[in-house]
Amino acid sequence: MDAEDDDRSALTTRQMRITALIVATALFMQNLDSTIVATALPAMAKSFHADPLHMSLALTSYLLSLAVFIPASGWFADRFGSRTVFRAAILIFTIGSVFCGLAHSLGELIAARILQGVGGSMMVPVGRLLLLKSVRRRDMLAATSWLTMPALIGPIIGPPLGGFIVTYVSWRWTFDINVPIGLIGIIAVSLFIREVRDSEHAGRLDIIGLILSGLAMALVMAGIETIGRGIIPLPWSLACFAVGGASGWAYWRHAQHHEHPVLDLTLMKIDTFANSTIAGSFFRVLAGAMPFLLPLMLQLGFGESAAKSGTVTFAAAIGALAMKPLAQPILRRFGFRLSMVGFGLLSVAFTAACAAFRPSWPVLALDAVLLIGGVFRSLQFTAFNTIAYADVPRSRMSAATSFYATFQQITITLGISIAAGSLEVATALSGHAAPSIADYSWAFIIISAIGLVSVPICARLAAEAGEDVSGHHAAPAPHVDLPQGPRH
Repeated sequence: MDAEDDDRSALTTRQMRITALIVATALFMQNLDSTIVATALPAMAKSFHADPLHMSLALTSYLLSLAVFIPASGWFADRFGSRTVFRAAILIFTIGSVFCGLAHSLGELIAARILQGVGGSMMVPVGRLLLLKSVRRRDMLAATSWLTMPALIGPIIGPPLGGFIVTYVSWRWTFDINVPIGLIGIIAVSLFIREVRDSEHAGRLDIIGLILSGLAMALVMAGIETIGRGIIPLPWSLACFAVGGASGWAYWRHAQHHEHPVLDLTLMKIDTFANSTIAGSFFRVLAGAMPFLLPLMLQLGFGESAAKSGTVTFAAAIGALAMKPLAQPILRRFGFRLSMVGFGLLSVAFTAACAAFRPSWPVLALDAVLLIGGVFRSLQFTAFNTIAYADVPRSRMSAATSFYATFQQITITLGISIAAGSLEVATALSGHAAPSIADYSWAFIIISAIGLVSVPICARLAAEAGEDVSGHHAAPAPHVDLPQGPRH
Protein backbone atom coordinates (compact mmCIF):
# COMPACT_ATOMS: atom_id res chain seq x y z
CA MET A 1 0.00 0.00 0.00
CA ASP A 2 1.22 3.50 -0.81
CA ALA A 3 2.32 5.41 2.24
CA GLU A 4 0.15 8.30 1.12
CA ASP A 5 -2.91 6.18 1.85
CA ASP A 6 -2.10 6.49 5.54
CA ASP A 7 -2.33 10.27 5.42
CA ARG A 8 -4.35 11.19 8.49
CA SER A 9 -5.48 14.43 6.89
CA ALA A 10 -7.48 12.53 4.26
CA LEU A 11 -11.24 13.05 4.27
CA THR A 12 -13.53 10.55 5.94
CA THR A 13 -16.02 8.77 3.70
CA ARG A 14 -18.80 11.16 4.74
CA GLN A 15 -16.63 14.23 4.19
CA MET A 16 -15.50 12.88 0.83
CA ARG A 17 -19.08 12.46 -0.33
CA ILE A 18 -20.11 15.96 0.80
CA THR A 19 -17.07 17.52 -0.87
CA ALA A 20 -17.66 15.53 -4.07
CA LEU A 21 -21.31 16.59 -4.22
CA ILE A 22 -20.41 20.25 -3.80
CA VAL A 23 -17.68 20.09 -6.43
CA ALA A 24 -20.21 18.32 -8.65
CA THR A 25 -22.30 21.51 -8.50
CA ALA A 26 -19.68 23.15 -10.71
CA LEU A 27 -19.64 20.18 -13.08
CA PHE A 28 -23.43 20.20 -13.12
CA MET A 29 -23.53 23.88 -14.03
CA GLN A 30 -20.92 23.48 -16.77
CA ASN A 31 -22.57 20.37 -18.25
CA LEU A 32 -26.02 21.95 -18.07
CA ASP A 33 -24.69 25.07 -19.78
CA SER A 34 -22.98 23.19 -22.63
CA THR A 35 -25.97 20.96 -23.43
CA ILE A 36 -28.50 23.80 -23.25
CA VAL A 37 -26.37 26.04 -25.48
CA ALA A 38 -25.97 23.26 -28.06
CA THR A 39 -29.75 22.86 -28.23
CA ALA A 40 -30.23 26.63 -28.54
CA LEU A 41 -27.68 27.23 -31.35
CA PRO A 42 -30.20 27.29 -34.25
CA ALA A 43 -32.37 29.82 -32.37
CA MET A 44 -29.32 31.98 -31.58
CA ALA A 45 -28.29 31.88 -35.25
CA LYS A 46 -31.73 33.15 -36.25
CA SER A 47 -31.60 35.90 -33.62
CA PHE A 48 -28.14 37.05 -34.74
CA HIS A 49 -28.85 36.53 -38.48
CA ALA A 50 -25.81 34.23 -38.59
CA ASP A 51 -25.01 30.98 -40.44
CA PRO A 52 -26.04 28.08 -38.13
CA LEU A 53 -22.79 26.23 -38.91
CA HIS A 54 -20.79 29.27 -37.82
CA MET A 55 -22.53 29.12 -34.43
CA SER A 56 -20.05 26.40 -33.49
CA LEU A 57 -17.88 29.41 -32.53
CA ALA A 58 -20.16 29.92 -29.53
CA LEU A 59 -19.07 26.50 -28.27
CA THR A 60 -15.43 26.48 -29.36
CA SER A 61 -14.68 29.98 -28.04
CA TYR A 62 -15.72 28.86 -24.56
CA LEU A 63 -13.85 25.57 -24.74
CA LEU A 64 -10.76 27.25 -26.18
CA SER A 65 -10.79 29.77 -23.34
CA LEU A 66 -10.85 26.82 -20.96
CA ALA A 67 -7.87 25.21 -22.65
CA VAL A 68 -5.79 28.40 -22.64
CA PHE A 69 -6.27 29.21 -18.96
CA ILE A 70 -6.52 25.73 -17.42
CA PRO A 71 -2.70 25.25 -17.34
CA ALA A 72 -2.47 27.95 -14.66
CA SER A 73 -5.27 26.46 -12.52
CA GLY A 74 -3.01 24.13 -10.55
CA TRP A 75 -0.58 26.94 -9.69
CA PHE A 76 -3.36 29.26 -8.53
CA ALA A 77 -4.84 26.48 -6.40
CA ASP A 78 -1.50 25.74 -4.72
CA ARG A 79 -0.64 29.41 -4.28
CA PHE A 80 -3.94 30.82 -3.04
CA GLY A 81 -5.79 27.72 -1.85
CA SER A 82 -8.13 25.41 -3.73
CA ARG A 83 -11.28 26.53 -1.92
CA THR A 84 -10.57 30.23 -2.52
CA VAL A 85 -9.85 29.76 -6.22
CA PHE A 86 -12.77 27.36 -6.71
CA ARG A 87 -15.21 29.82 -5.16
CA ALA A 88 -13.88 32.74 -7.24
CA ALA A 89 -14.10 30.65 -10.40
CA ILE A 90 -17.79 29.91 -9.82
CA LEU A 91 -18.40 33.65 -9.42
CA ILE A 92 -16.60 34.53 -12.68
CA PHE A 93 -18.48 31.79 -14.56
CA THR A 94 -21.78 33.12 -13.23
CA ILE A 95 -20.98 36.70 -14.24
CA GLY A 96 -19.97 35.48 -17.71
CA SER A 97 -23.34 33.73 -17.98
CA VAL A 98 -25.14 37.01 -17.29
CA PHE A 99 -23.25 38.73 -20.12
CA CYS A 100 -24.03 35.83 -22.48
CA GLY A 101 -27.72 36.36 -21.85
CA LEU A 102 -27.33 40.06 -22.69
CA ALA A 103 -25.48 39.50 -26.01
CA HIS A 104 -26.98 41.01 -29.18
CA SER A 105 -24.54 39.65 -31.76
CA LEU A 106 -22.36 36.61 -32.33
CA GLY A 107 -19.29 38.70 -31.54
CA GLU A 108 -20.70 39.81 -28.18
CA LEU A 109 -21.69 36.23 -27.37
CA ILE A 110 -18.19 34.96 -28.17
CA ALA A 111 -16.64 37.62 -25.90
CA ALA A 112 -18.97 36.67 -23.04
CA ARG A 113 -18.30 32.97 -23.60
CA ILE A 114 -14.56 33.63 -23.31
CA LEU A 115 -15.18 35.27 -19.90
CA GLN A 116 -17.25 32.25 -18.93
CA GLY A 117 -14.33 30.08 -20.01
CA VAL A 118 -11.92 31.94 -17.72
CA GLY A 119 -14.14 30.97 -14.78
CA GLY A 120 -14.65 27.43 -16.06
CA SER A 121 -10.91 26.95 -16.53
CA MET A 122 -10.42 27.26 -12.78
CA MET A 123 -13.78 25.91 -11.65
CA VAL A 124 -13.78 22.27 -12.75
CA PRO A 125 -10.06 21.31 -12.59
CA VAL A 126 -9.54 23.05 -9.24
CA GLY A 127 -12.67 21.41 -7.87
CA ARG A 128 -11.42 18.00 -9.01
CA LEU A 129 -7.98 18.77 -7.58
CA LEU A 130 -9.52 19.79 -4.27
CA LEU A 131 -11.16 16.36 -4.05
CA LEU A 132 -8.28 14.21 -5.34
CA LYS A 133 -5.73 15.76 -2.98
CA SER A 134 -8.01 15.07 -0.03
CA VAL A 135 -8.79 11.36 -0.47
CA ARG A 136 -6.84 8.14 -0.04
CA ARG A 137 -5.71 6.45 -3.24
CA ARG A 138 -7.94 3.43 -2.58
CA ASP A 139 -10.95 5.79 -2.36
CA MET A 140 -10.16 7.53 -5.65
CA LEU A 141 -12.55 5.52 -7.84
CA ALA A 142 -15.42 5.97 -5.37
CA ALA A 143 -14.68 9.71 -5.13
CA THR A 144 -14.71 10.02 -8.91
CA SER A 145 -18.09 8.27 -9.07
CA TRP A 146 -19.58 10.52 -6.38
CA LEU A 147 -18.20 13.53 -8.23
CA THR A 148 -19.52 12.67 -11.68
CA MET A 149 -22.91 11.12 -10.93
CA PRO A 150 -24.64 14.36 -9.83
CA ALA A 151 -22.85 16.24 -12.61
CA LEU A 152 -24.50 13.94 -15.17
CA ILE A 153 -27.89 15.37 -14.23
CA GLY A 154 -26.91 18.47 -16.23
CA PRO A 155 -26.81 16.67 -19.59
CA ILE A 156 -30.06 14.86 -18.70
CA ILE A 157 -32.17 17.93 -18.03
CA GLY A 158 -30.17 20.25 -20.31
CA PRO A 159 -31.53 19.24 -23.75
CA PRO A 160 -35.24 19.07 -22.83
CA LEU A 161 -35.00 22.17 -20.62
CA GLY A 162 -33.09 24.04 -23.32
CA GLY A 163 -35.57 22.94 -25.96
CA PHE A 164 -38.50 24.08 -23.81
CA ILE A 165 -36.90 27.45 -23.05
CA VAL A 166 -35.96 28.10 -26.69
CA THR A 167 -39.37 27.03 -28.03
CA TYR A 168 -41.62 28.73 -25.49
CA VAL A 169 -39.59 31.52 -23.84
CA SER A 170 -36.23 32.85 -25.12
CA TRP A 171 -32.76 31.41 -25.67
CA ARG A 172 -31.39 34.11 -23.34
CA TRP A 173 -32.86 32.29 -20.36
CA THR A 174 -30.57 29.35 -21.10
CA PHE A 175 -27.75 31.41 -19.59
CA ASP A 176 -29.74 33.11 -16.84
CA ILE A 177 -30.48 29.82 -15.07
CA ASN A 178 -26.78 29.55 -14.18
CA VAL A 179 -27.14 32.47 -11.76
CA PRO A 180 -29.06 30.72 -8.92
CA ILE A 181 -26.99 27.55 -9.37
CA GLY A 182 -23.77 29.55 -9.09
CA LEU A 183 -24.93 31.36 -5.97
CA ILE A 184 -25.87 28.06 -4.29
CA GLY A 185 -22.45 26.66 -5.18
CA ILE A 186 -20.61 29.68 -3.72
CA ILE A 187 -22.51 29.39 -0.43
CA ALA A 188 -21.94 25.61 -0.19
CA VAL A 189 -18.19 25.98 -0.81
CA SER A 190 -17.95 28.63 1.90
CA LEU A 191 -19.78 26.53 4.47
CA PHE A 192 -18.63 22.96 3.91
CA ILE A 193 -15.30 22.75 2.04
CA ARG A 194 -11.99 23.11 3.83
CA GLU A 195 -9.03 24.93 2.36
CA VAL A 196 -6.37 22.84 0.57
CA ARG A 197 -3.11 24.66 -0.08
CA ASP A 198 0.30 23.42 -1.22
CA SER A 199 2.31 26.64 -1.57
CA GLU A 200 5.67 24.93 -1.09
CA HIS A 201 5.23 23.17 -4.46
CA ALA A 202 3.79 26.21 -6.23
CA GLY A 203 7.06 27.90 -7.22
CA ARG A 204 6.72 30.88 -9.53
CA LEU A 205 3.99 31.05 -12.13
CA ASP A 206 5.48 30.16 -15.50
CA ILE A 207 4.19 33.24 -17.29
CA ILE A 208 6.29 32.72 -20.42
CA GLY A 209 5.13 29.12 -20.63
CA LEU A 210 1.50 30.18 -20.12
CA ILE A 211 1.79 32.69 -22.99
CA LEU A 212 3.51 30.24 -25.34
CA SER A 213 1.17 27.33 -24.59
CA GLY A 214 -1.87 29.61 -24.80
CA LEU A 215 -0.78 30.98 -28.17
CA ALA A 216 -0.08 27.49 -29.49
CA MET A 217 -3.47 26.11 -28.47
CA ALA A 218 -5.50 29.19 -29.40
CA LEU A 219 -3.95 29.69 -32.83
CA VAL A 220 -3.89 26.04 -33.90
CA MET A 221 -7.51 25.60 -32.83
CA ALA A 222 -8.46 28.86 -34.55
CA GLY A 223 -6.86 27.54 -37.73
CA ILE A 224 -8.79 24.27 -37.49
CA GLU A 225 -12.04 26.11 -36.77
CA THR A 226 -11.74 28.58 -39.66
CA ILE A 227 -9.83 26.93 -42.50
CA GLY A 228 -11.91 26.55 -45.63
CA ARG A 229 -15.09 27.78 -43.95
CA GLY A 230 -15.12 31.38 -45.20
CA ILE A 231 -15.00 32.83 -41.69
CA ILE A 232 -11.62 34.53 -42.28
CA PRO A 233 -9.37 34.62 -45.41
CA LEU A 234 -7.44 31.39 -46.07
CA PRO A 235 -3.98 33.00 -45.59
CA TRP A 236 -5.01 34.03 -42.08
CA SER A 237 -6.01 30.47 -41.22
CA LEU A 238 -2.67 29.19 -42.53
CA ALA A 239 -0.87 31.89 -40.52
CA CYS A 240 -2.67 30.63 -37.39
CA PHE A 241 -1.26 27.15 -38.00
CA ALA A 242 2.25 28.48 -38.64
CA VAL A 243 2.46 30.80 -35.63
CA GLY A 244 0.65 28.30 -33.40
CA GLY A 245 3.03 25.50 -34.40
CA ALA A 246 6.05 27.73 -33.79
CA SER A 247 4.68 28.69 -30.36
CA GLY A 248 4.19 25.02 -29.50
CA TRP A 249 7.78 24.21 -30.47
CA ALA A 250 9.01 27.18 -28.43
CA TYR A 251 7.03 25.96 -25.41
CA TRP A 252 8.50 22.47 -25.72
CA ARG A 253 12.02 23.95 -25.66
CA HIS A 254 11.07 26.25 -22.77
CA ALA A 255 9.52 23.45 -20.66
CA GLN A 256 12.74 21.41 -20.84
CA HIS A 257 14.63 24.05 -18.89
CA HIS A 258 11.98 25.40 -16.51
CA GLU A 259 11.75 24.04 -12.97
CA HIS A 260 7.95 24.36 -12.77
CA PRO A 261 6.56 24.54 -16.34
CA VAL A 262 2.90 25.46 -16.60
CA LEU A 263 2.32 22.20 -18.51
CA ASP A 264 4.67 19.55 -17.12
CA LEU A 265 5.50 17.34 -20.10
CA THR A 266 7.47 14.91 -17.90
CA LEU A 267 4.12 13.61 -16.60
CA MET A 268 3.89 11.69 -19.88
CA LYS A 269 6.62 9.39 -18.53
CA ILE A 270 3.95 7.90 -16.22
CA ASP A 271 2.52 5.09 -18.35
CA THR A 272 -1.05 5.16 -17.08
CA PHE A 273 -1.25 8.95 -17.26
CA ALA A 274 0.18 9.02 -20.79
CA ASN A 275 -2.13 6.27 -22.01
CA SER A 276 -5.22 7.97 -20.62
CA THR A 277 -4.16 11.33 -22.05
CA ILE A 278 -3.46 10.04 -25.58
CA ALA A 279 -6.28 7.50 -25.89
CA GLY A 280 -8.69 9.85 -24.14
CA SER A 281 -7.85 12.61 -26.61
CA PHE A 282 -9.06 10.57 -29.60
CA PHE A 283 -12.12 9.41 -27.69
CA ARG A 284 -13.07 12.94 -26.62
CA VAL A 285 -13.05 14.13 -30.22
CA LEU A 286 -15.95 11.73 -30.71
CA ALA A 287 -17.65 12.76 -27.48
CA GLY A 288 -17.20 16.48 -28.13
CA ALA A 289 -18.79 16.26 -31.56
CA MET A 290 -21.97 14.49 -30.44
CA PRO A 291 -23.70 17.37 -28.57
CA PHE A 292 -23.01 19.63 -31.56
CA LEU A 293 -24.09 17.32 -34.39
CA LEU A 294 -27.22 15.78 -32.87
CA PRO A 295 -29.28 18.96 -32.22
CA LEU A 296 -28.33 20.35 -35.65
CA MET A 297 -29.32 17.14 -37.42
CA LEU A 298 -32.62 16.84 -35.57
CA GLN A 299 -33.59 20.50 -35.95
CA LEU A 300 -32.13 21.44 -39.34
CA GLY A 301 -31.97 18.00 -40.98
CA PHE A 302 -35.15 16.40 -39.64
CA GLY A 303 -37.08 19.66 -39.19
CA GLU A 304 -37.93 18.98 -35.53
CA SER A 305 -38.56 21.74 -32.99
CA ALA A 306 -35.99 22.54 -30.33
CA ALA A 307 -38.29 21.01 -27.71
CA LYS A 308 -38.64 17.75 -29.67
CA SER A 309 -34.88 17.68 -30.32
CA GLY A 310 -34.16 18.07 -26.62
CA THR A 311 -36.38 15.16 -25.64
CA VAL A 312 -34.43 12.90 -28.01
CA THR A 313 -30.85 13.96 -27.27
CA PHE A 314 -31.17 13.68 -23.50
CA ALA A 315 -31.48 9.88 -23.79
CA ALA A 316 -27.69 9.59 -23.96
CA ALA A 317 -27.33 11.39 -20.63
CA ILE A 318 -29.93 9.14 -18.98
CA GLY A 319 -27.89 6.11 -20.01
CA ALA A 320 -24.74 7.73 -18.68
CA LEU A 321 -26.28 8.36 -15.26
CA ALA A 322 -28.12 5.04 -14.99
CA MET A 323 -25.01 2.94 -15.54
CA LYS A 324 -22.51 5.04 -13.58
CA PRO A 325 -22.79 2.89 -10.43
CA LEU A 326 -21.67 -0.13 -12.48
CA ALA A 327 -18.29 1.38 -13.33
CA GLN A 328 -16.65 0.34 -10.07
CA PRO A 329 -17.76 -3.34 -10.07
CA ILE A 330 -16.96 -3.72 -13.79
CA LEU A 331 -13.47 -2.30 -13.37
CA ARG A 332 -12.92 -4.48 -10.30
CA ARG A 333 -13.99 -7.58 -12.23
CA PHE A 334 -12.20 -7.02 -15.54
CA GLY A 335 -9.52 -4.43 -14.82
CA PHE A 336 -8.85 -1.21 -16.68
CA ARG A 337 -7.32 -2.58 -19.89
CA LEU A 338 -10.02 -5.07 -20.87
CA SER A 339 -12.82 -2.76 -19.74
CA MET A 340 -11.51 0.24 -21.69
CA VAL A 341 -11.06 -1.76 -24.89
CA GLY A 342 -14.64 -3.05 -24.61
CA PHE A 343 -16.16 0.29 -23.64
CA GLY A 344 -14.29 1.98 -26.49
CA LEU A 345 -15.44 -0.44 -29.18
CA LEU A 346 -19.06 -0.30 -28.09
CA SER A 347 -19.03 3.51 -27.78
CA VAL A 348 -17.72 3.84 -31.33
CA ALA A 349 -20.25 1.34 -32.68
CA PHE A 350 -23.24 3.18 -31.23
CA THR A 351 -21.90 6.57 -32.34
CA ALA A 352 -21.48 5.25 -35.90
CA ALA A 353 -25.07 3.97 -35.71
CA CYS A 354 -26.21 7.60 -35.54
CA ALA A 355 -25.16 7.88 -39.20
CA ALA A 356 -28.14 5.68 -40.05
CA PHE A 357 -30.68 7.96 -38.31
CA ARG A 358 -33.51 9.07 -40.59
CA PRO A 359 -36.75 11.03 -39.95
CA SER A 360 -38.73 7.82 -40.47
CA TRP A 361 -37.10 6.14 -37.45
CA PRO A 362 -39.39 5.80 -34.40
CA VAL A 363 -38.39 8.05 -31.51
CA LEU A 364 -37.94 4.98 -29.30
CA ALA A 365 -35.35 3.58 -31.72
CA LEU A 366 -33.41 6.86 -31.72
CA ASP A 367 -33.56 6.96 -27.92
CA ALA A 368 -32.39 3.35 -27.63
CA VAL A 369 -29.26 3.95 -29.72
CA LEU A 370 -28.43 7.17 -27.86
CA LEU A 371 -29.13 5.67 -24.44
CA ILE A 372 -26.94 2.59 -24.95
CA GLY A 373 -24.20 4.69 -26.51
CA GLY A 374 -24.37 7.05 -23.54
CA VAL A 375 -23.91 4.11 -21.18
CA PHE A 376 -20.62 3.04 -22.74
CA ARG A 377 -19.27 6.57 -23.20
CA SER A 378 -19.95 7.24 -19.52
CA LEU A 379 -18.19 4.07 -18.41
CA GLN A 380 -15.22 4.90 -20.64
CA PHE A 381 -14.95 8.41 -19.22
CA THR A 382 -14.95 7.05 -15.68
CA ALA A 383 -12.14 4.67 -16.60
CA PHE A 384 -10.08 7.39 -18.32
CA ASN A 385 -10.55 9.92 -15.53
CA THR A 386 -9.54 7.41 -12.86
CA ILE A 387 -6.61 5.58 -14.46
CA ALA A 388 -5.05 8.94 -15.36
CA TYR A 389 -4.27 9.66 -11.71
CA ALA A 390 -3.73 6.11 -10.47
CA ASP A 391 0.08 6.39 -10.40
CA VAL A 392 0.52 10.16 -10.03
CA PRO A 393 2.27 11.12 -6.74
CA ARG A 394 0.21 13.45 -4.58
CA SER A 395 2.92 16.11 -4.79
CA ARG A 396 2.38 16.26 -8.58
CA MET A 397 -1.41 16.08 -8.52
CA SER A 398 -1.85 19.81 -9.21
CA ALA A 399 0.35 19.66 -12.30
CA ALA A 400 -1.39 16.47 -13.45
CA THR A 401 -4.94 17.85 -13.13
CA SER A 402 -3.97 21.02 -15.03
CA PHE A 403 -2.25 19.04 -17.80
CA TYR A 404 -5.04 16.48 -18.15
CA ALA A 405 -7.86 19.02 -18.03
CA THR A 406 -6.12 21.08 -20.72
CA PHE A 407 -6.00 18.14 -23.10
CA GLN A 408 -9.60 17.29 -22.25
CA GLN A 409 -10.79 20.69 -23.36
CA ILE A 410 -8.55 20.86 -26.43
CA THR A 411 -9.86 17.58 -27.78
CA ILE A 412 -13.51 18.30 -26.98
CA THR A 413 -13.07 21.61 -28.80
CA LEU A 414 -11.38 19.77 -31.64
CA GLY A 415 -14.34 17.41 -31.84
CA ILE A 416 -16.74 20.31 -32.43
CA SER A 417 -14.43 21.86 -35.02
CA ILE A 418 -13.95 18.57 -36.87
CA ALA A 419 -17.69 17.90 -36.81
CA ALA A 420 -18.49 21.37 -38.18
CA GLY A 421 -15.72 21.14 -40.78
CA SER A 422 -16.74 17.63 -41.88
CA LEU A 423 -20.33 18.77 -42.26
CA GLU A 424 -19.33 21.76 -44.38
CA VAL A 425 -17.01 19.66 -46.59
CA ALA A 426 -19.69 16.98 -47.08
CA THR A 427 -22.21 19.67 -47.94
CA ALA A 428 -19.86 21.31 -50.45
CA LEU A 429 -18.93 18.01 -52.11
CA SER A 430 -22.58 17.01 -52.47
CA GLY A 431 -23.43 20.37 -54.03
CA HIS A 432 -26.13 21.16 -51.46
CA ALA A 433 -26.87 24.71 -50.32
CA ALA A 434 -27.48 23.42 -46.80
CA PRO A 435 -26.46 20.16 -45.10
CA SER A 436 -28.60 17.17 -46.07
CA ILE A 437 -29.24 14.17 -43.85
CA ALA A 438 -26.59 12.23 -45.79
CA ASP A 439 -24.06 14.97 -45.02
CA TYR A 440 -24.72 14.54 -41.30
CA SER A 441 -24.20 10.80 -41.74
CA TRP A 442 -20.71 11.37 -43.17
CA ALA A 443 -19.85 13.62 -40.24
CA PHE A 444 -20.87 10.87 -37.76
CA ILE A 445 -18.77 8.32 -39.65
CA ILE A 446 -15.70 10.57 -39.58
CA ILE A 447 -15.86 11.26 -35.84
CA SER A 448 -16.47 7.55 -35.16
CA ALA A 449 -13.33 6.64 -37.12
CA ILE A 450 -11.32 9.11 -35.02
CA GLY A 451 -12.74 7.69 -31.78
CA LEU A 452 -11.81 4.18 -32.91
CA VAL A 453 -8.10 5.12 -32.78
CA SER A 454 -8.35 5.18 -28.97
CA VAL A 455 -9.05 1.43 -28.75
CA PRO A 456 -5.62 0.01 -29.77
CA ILE A 457 -3.97 2.61 -27.53
CA CYS A 458 -6.02 1.39 -24.55
CA ALA A 459 -4.97 -2.17 -25.44
CA ARG A 460 -1.34 -1.20 -24.77
CA LEU A 461 -2.04 -0.77 -21.05
CA ALA A 462 -0.47 -3.35 -18.77
CA ALA A 463 -2.93 -5.98 -17.53
CA GLU A 464 -2.27 -4.92 -13.93
CA ALA A 465 -2.56 -1.18 -14.64
CA GLY A 466 -4.50 0.67 -11.94
CA GLU A 467 -5.18 -2.44 -9.86
CA ASP A 468 -4.59 -0.53 -6.60
CA VAL A 469 -7.44 1.77 -7.61
CA SER A 470 -9.86 -0.70 -9.21
CA GLY A 471 -9.26 -3.61 -6.81
CA HIS A 472 -8.76 -5.93 -9.80
CA HIS A 473 -5.75 -8.20 -9.64
CA ALA A 474 -4.55 -9.71 -12.89
CA ALA A 475 -3.85 -13.41 -12.82
CA PRO A 476 -0.13 -14.16 -12.70
CA ALA A 477 1.45 -15.41 -15.89
CA PRO A 478 1.41 -19.23 -15.95
CA HIS A 479 4.68 -20.91 -15.15
CA VAL A 480 5.95 -23.12 -17.93
CA ASP A 481 8.61 -25.77 -17.27
CA LEU A 482 10.97 -25.72 -20.19
CA PRO A 483 12.41 -29.07 -21.20
CA GLN A 484 15.95 -29.61 -19.99
CA GLY A 485 18.64 -30.15 -22.56
CA PRO A 486 21.06 -33.09 -22.31
CA ARG A 487 23.61 -32.77 -19.53
CA HIS A 488 27.24 -32.98 -20.36
